[in-house]
Amino acid sequence: MLGDGNGWVRDPDGSRFWGRFGAAGLLALSQDESRVLLQHRAWWSHQGGTWALPGGARDSHESAADAALREAFEETGLPPTALEVLSEVVTARSQVGWTYTTVLARLVEPRELVPNEESTALEWVPLDAVLERKLHPAFATAWPDLQVQVRALASD
Repeated sequence: MLGDGNGWVRDPDGSRFWGRFGAAGLLALSQDESRVLLQHRAWWSHQGGTWALPGGARDSHESAADAALREAFEETGLPPTALEVLSEVVTARSQVGWTYTTVLARLVEPRELVPNEESTALEWVPLDAVLERKLHPAFATAWPDLQVQVRALASD
């Protein structure tokens, strides 16, 4: 589904960021909080062939959580009702105000994963095995801090 958020934002240095109104991704935790859902990105997508979170551009009318849940549903088949949103964190920002927000959520209702054309695979990956994958560079940068937050949520 194409929304009004699709498009690139450009920083003065020429760096490009997907999402005219920012972008958001869903860090979905398994019910026992020991695994995270990762998407193996299709070869034709930006940084294709890497593993990352389901996510994408925010539309003008969406909150970060709305965008992350919509994108996750489109890319994995997980409906928003199967997830409980726990927190949000801005994990990347540009010089011109573009942001990427990671929305942390817990699976509350197991569902079959149904990848769309943007994914070559979807997997529930143990927390300690995430770094064994070839990660999208931005996700690789954000993962250490996200892992701390995930472990803090799991201990609550």
